Amino acid sequence: MKNYISLSDATNDLKRRGYTEDFNLKSICVECPSHNLRFHPEDFTIDRFYRFEGMSNPSDNSIVYAISSKAGIKGVLVDAYGVYAESLNDAMIKKLRIHR
Repeated sequence: MKNYISLSDATNDLKRRGYTEDFNLKSICVECPSHNLRFHPEDFTIDRFYRFEGMSNPSDNSIVYAISSKAGIKGVLVDAYGVYAESLNDAMIKKLRIHR
């Protein structure tokens, strides 16, 4: 697994490696706005993930997921976790738990 200096380095490299879509995290799914699709936990795989901590505030954390969907769409999900993390349903928590 690669080590990246910054969040933008990670997302830019993943896009070069084929993870071209920008996914959004919803409470019950991962959303792909450009294709107007939603992927529920059983519809996608987390291929890689990278954690980052804020330079000035260690509680300012984020994680980048490289995701492949069963539909063949690959993309990047950037998730801030901690105080501002969106509440997720049980299935999404289980899917992301080992990576959070």
